[in-house]
Amino acid sequence: MSPPPPVTPSSVRVAVCQILVIDGDREGNFRRVEYALEAASAGGAHIAAFPESAILGWENPDAHRLAYPIPGPDSDRLAALARKQGVMIAIGLDEKDGDRLYDSAILIDKTGKLLWKHRKINVLPELMSPPYSQGEPSAIGVVDTPFGRIGLVICADTFVDAHLERLRMLKPDLMIVPYGWAAEMDKWPEHSRNLERLVSRRATLLQCPFVGVDLVGVMSHGPWKGRTYGGVSVVADASGAILQRLRDRDVEVRIADIRLR
Repeated sequence: MSPPPPVTPSSVRVAVCQILVIDGDREGNFRRVEYALEAASAGGAHIAAFPESAILGWENPDAHRLAYPIPGPDSDRLAALARKQGVMIAIGLDEKDGDRLYDSAILIDKTGKLLWKHRKINVLPELMSPPYSQGEPSAIGVVDTPFGRIGLVICADTFVDAHLERLRMLKPDLMIVPYGWAAEMDKWPEHSRNLERLVSRRATLLQCPFVGVDLVGVMSHGPWKGRTYGGVSVVADASGAILQRLRDRDVEVRIADIRLR
């Protein structure tokens, strides 16, 4: 295992973990997360970034009965993996809170401490019944880490100018965004260009590097059943220039050395 590069205020090494996610396959998805973390650790990553709803699958109605609270068994299991591999984890994780289901994302440090939780705001309620509950725009924030101020929102939240303007005022040093970027099979790879353009614009607006992590797989429920997640995760610098573009419709763990603001 190669040692991580020295931690400085000016750079961070991020493993972009574009994994296969199968709806409802908690054990299989955890296994794929663990394999990706092993590769991230071997590559000397400080942070491993994963897609949206990486344990139960996005817009999966079975998550209403399968999801756990945060903190809870799934986040505790991820914390144990962070400690084992010595890597910070940013990941999308469905969250049950009473009778509500949230599309959430969490940031866990390498000691297993839960640093931050974000609940998705722009939840696209037409895609699942009952839909995800909505997070609060006022809860958008950043968290101080050894690598500067990290912002964490989810996929369609980045469509909304008001949410990005709130983030801009908070001056993040790095944005990590789990995506569930899906389209009809014949729309790939062109649909990936839309993600690339979105990430570039948002990095430019926020004036900080931006890591957008998509998954690989197929939607199995709802009106978008059969749509494909095609990967092509992207990393942009603070000027919006694309630094990394992962494989089209294939799993990959890519190490990105990112200069911070």
